[in-house]
Amino acid sequence: MHGSPHIVSDVMTRTVVALAGGAMFKDIVETMEEWAVSAMPVLDGEGKVIGVVSEADLLRKEEYRDSVPERPAFLRRLPDLDKAAAVTAEELMTAPAVTVHADATIAEATRIMARHRVKRLPVVDDTGALEGVVSRTDLLKVFLRADDDIADEIRGEVVAGRFPASLEAVDVQVRDGVVTMTGHVPDASLVPVAVRLLRAVEGVVDVRCELTGPHGRPALDPDFPDDRPPGPSAGA
Repeated sequence: MHGSPHIVSDVMTRTVVALAGGAMFKDIVETMEEWAVSAMPVLDGEGKVIGVVSEADLLRKEEYRDSVPERPAFLRRLPDLDKAAAVTAEELMTAPAVTVHADATIAEATRIMARHRVKRLPVVDDTGALEGVVSRTDLLKVFLRADDDIADEIRGEVVAGRFPASLEAVDVQVRDGVVTMTGHVPDASLVPVAVRLLRAVEGVVDVRCELTGPHGRPALDPDFPDDRPPGPSAGA
């Protein structure tokens, strides 16, 4: 659907602050404060992403400043203790970095974030070079679309594509991202497919379908009794 920002490159931040592997602890903290970010990618000498340093990585030093976990917790927390002793970005970073490509869909990027429990993803090209960063806030930009833009896309691509003979009979209204479809369609079997397509439109918050099929039958009720007159019997 051409009206939607489908992919990461539509919403990502292209001006990104990154770290060299040798960046020192105090410099990292100062850079985070200056740029108001909570994580930064770490690059090798060729500009490829090799890891990410986050506030959580830095806070290990404070967490273990005056105490060390007792066994058996000590063995489980060895990676955290290593970070507590780290002084450079390469020692602090979480590697390998969880990344995404610029042509990934927004849904794909969202699933990657949820699966790995991260708040942002470095965007890389096919060689692993940094192109930008996409955050949770960036992904939510799709819900800033104007209601009129969403309605125009639905009318032009979903309704016209699924119910071309019923354009005048189907009404589409969008308010605060919630889509309401009312009207009468000749083929009720297409309605569930149309609803799925509506939910896939970027910026749609919810779908309320009030379409009816033949004889005023609710289009989404598969158990509604068939009130059409019986056809001729086989022996007639």
